[in-house]
Amino acid sequence: MVVEYKTRTQVVVEAIREKILTGAIKAGEPLRQAALAEELKVSRIPVREALLQLEAEGLVEFEAHKGATATKLSAEQVTELFELRALLECELLRLAIPKLTEAELAQSEQLLQQMSTAYQAADTSGSWSELNSRFHMSLYRAANRPLTYEMVQNLNSNSDRYIRVHLMLAGGVKKAEPEHSSLLQLVRQKKADAACKLLKQHILGAAAEIKQLVTKLDAS
Repeated sequence: MVVEYKTRTQVVVEAIREKILTGAIKAGEPLRQAALAEELKVSRIPVREALLQLEAEGLVEFEAHKGATATKLSAEQVTELFELRALLECELLRLAIPKLTEAELAQSEQLLQQMSTAYQAADTSGSWSELNSRFHMSLYRAANRPLTYEMVQNLNSNSDRYIRVHLMLAGGVKKAEPEHSSLLQLVRQKKADAACKLLKQHILGAAAEIKQLVTKLDAS
């Protein structure tokens, strides 16, 4: 059993990230370092470092005379993020399909089962979103394109808040579950063209629904 050690900054990053993604910290809300340090029982140093990391993830922005704030949801950002995801993930999947082993496919299948279980839980947004990302990445690792793989991981981190909004406000899981199952079946059958076509539809279809939600939220 591997015990993962987390630095104080990592713990703070995860705590603030969760507050932003779940809506406990609203878009545009100031992130006061002193208040966060007191709430999380740490000094300001790990809070400042955490906010810089979250800025890199696209969840926090620094404004002159205002300091750090939670970023606002943006339909334009959804378009760019998800179009980049579709482009890079389809390429990784195409390269990975011939190389995927039965053990790797079994791991992907297990993640699907875990997602199904998570969906039955009362609060699915956090666990399901994480499992969703792990499922997708499990299909790409065999491509052996580490730089592209890392770029996709970063895109998924930046997409996470939108995915959770999709889950919480539009029941995105209902559509994603059967698409994931179909995708894995096509990958098992080594049908690269069909699998990549479905993956692109899966990513861009979610983007279209998220953009509608973001536009509606902006108008409210």
